[in-house]
Amino acid sequence: MSRPPTAPPTLEDVARVAGVSRATVSRVINGTRNVDRRIQEVVRAAIDQTGYAPNRAARSLVTKRAGTIALVVSGAGDPGAEDAFATRVFSDPFFGRVASGVLGSLRTRGVHPVLMVADTEAAREDVLSFLRQGSADGALLVSTHAEDPLPARLVQAELPAVLFARPARPVPISYVDLDHQAGAKLAADHLVRRGCTRVATISGPLDVPASQDRLTGFRDAMARHGFPYVPIAEGGFTSGSGEAAMERLLAEHPTLDGVFAANDLMAQGALLVLQKHGRRVPDEVAVVGFDDSSPALSCRPRLTTVRQPVEDMAAGMSRLLLDHVEEPGLRPKSVIFEPSLVVRESA
Repeated sequence: MSRPPTAPPTLEDVARVAGVSRATVSRVINGTRNVDRRIQEVVRAAIDQTGYAPNRAARSLVTKRAGTIALVVSGAGDPGAEDAFATRVFSDPFFGRVASGVLGSLRTRGVHPVLMVADTEAAREDVLSFLRQGSADGALLVSTHAEDPLPARLVQAELPAVLFARPARPVPISYVDLDHQAGAKLAADHLVRRGCTRVATISGPLDVPASQDRLTGFRDAMARHGFPYVPIAEGGFTSGSGEAAMERLLAEHPTLDGVFAANDLMAQGALLVLQKHGRRVPDEVAVVGFDDSSPALSCRPRLTTVRQPVEDMAAGMSRLLLDHVEEPGLRPKSVIFEPSLVVRESA
């Protein structure tokens, strides 16, 4: 004889385990703002312990919210190049780290992300329609191109949205970002401390604010150390572009003894070229990257790099968006995170 099915846990079960009232549990689940953070943590732990799953349909009727957030990867895009765009984006470890931070943050709030790619005008319209129809409560936007029109379109439509990284053009939208100039200074200081005197840099695309800030920060720091000129080769944040940039730098400055690459993928490409040319790292050329992503550990030698706390930034972006959802009309806000230097074998 089969055993009767176990009844699913209820709101009362969660309240009993948490030691609070049923009404308090309901307020936490519905995202009410005036609940003490410690009580929220106790209730969420009780939800995890009991396995309680809120009835999303009933919750939506009460809160008038979808309980869903759109995680949008957006760019200017080229017509007919959708597949290439998606492949390039999702092969970059940066986006996996963003997704991990978003998922970890939203899961504790009972909110679910929906991934959307917006690299064409039609795809951008789909995102706007999705949000206008209430299918998602707001958008977390990772923009890959300086000319991306979607941030301004979201603001014009008065839709809740938060951007990862400062927009290339002034737009009244909330965002999280890193102090990129401070990070580049960490790289410059480290190379100089190692005794490097012929230092070059591989920048990211110079129409991207983060690339501009990293280049400015590195140049300024080197100038303060007494080095007025730093050779530059522009890359495209890919390993292949780092290889091409390193080849140019070696051809033009064969005696260089230090390189700062504005992300780890370009640093990885630079290391391959240095190895091909028989240049020993770090004995002959020291290399510093930026991000502290997975390529930093897969490189040989392992990469000294400036850590960007992407997961924490993505979680902060999620919290900021939920604030906008819960309080319509909230003024745009920026949250800036601090970098740190991770020293490994390459420098």
